[in-house]
Amino acid sequence: MKRYPRGFTLIEIAIVLVIIGLLLGGVLKGQELITGARVRNLISQQDGIKAAFFGFQDRYRALPGDYAAADTNINCGANPCAKGNGNGRIESASAPINGSVTHEETLVWSHLTSAGFLNGSYNFADTAATDANTPKNPYGSLLDLENDQQYGQGTGPLKHNLKTGAQIPVEIVAEVDRKIDDGLPYSGAFQFSTYAAPGGTPPVSTGAQGCIDTAATPNVWAVKSGSTNCSAGTLF
Repeated sequence: MKRYPRGFTLIEIAIVLVIIGLLLGGVLKGQELITGARVRNLISQQDGIKAAFFGFQDRYRALPGDYAAADTNINCGANPCAKGNGNGRIESASAPINGSVTHEETLVWSHLTSAGFLNGSYNFADTAATDANTPKNPYGSLLDLENDQQYGQGTGPLKHNLKTGAQIPVEIVAEVDRKIDDGLPYSGAFQFSTYAAPGGTPPVSTGAQGCIDTAATPNVWAVKSGSTNCSAGTLF
């Protein structure tokens, strides 16, 4: 008698489909958890630095990086702290006064850590941002805190803003914006930024790897672009 190969029963097929569904569900859930953790990490970093900034301002009645009496009032170890010019603005091209520095935007981190408001240790040199004098975001890009127009569409008034640093996927920036602000890249207290540290690739607003969808009104984060190089700034 000729025998025919035995096929799968409906029960066996159903079991296989259930297993596949569970595996896919686990993968998707895992990706969701990873994304959520990255979003919380960025928010935590922004909140921690903002708290340090305002704590420093409350104690010294001056801005970190711009503080003109840092050499006498902050302990930076064997050598006196570098100081800013005290004009009320944290600047990357500050006009030196009485021995103050030019790069107040990198002196910020030395002041905040030496005064005990942030963890870490940064070796200040009067230069633009480097690995030695500036913290990084979770994606390895340097942060920036200064008074400039490098937020939103770049046409607003000069404001102090804490930039997240570049190399952040657009979906992560968009989720951070939804959780802490209005979810829109050109309005509110958390806005798109073209900032990238010296030597880095600045994020772009439109194009194949653009961070902004300008076809929508108001403009929104271009999550469908899949850009992996976006940045934003929290305005003070």
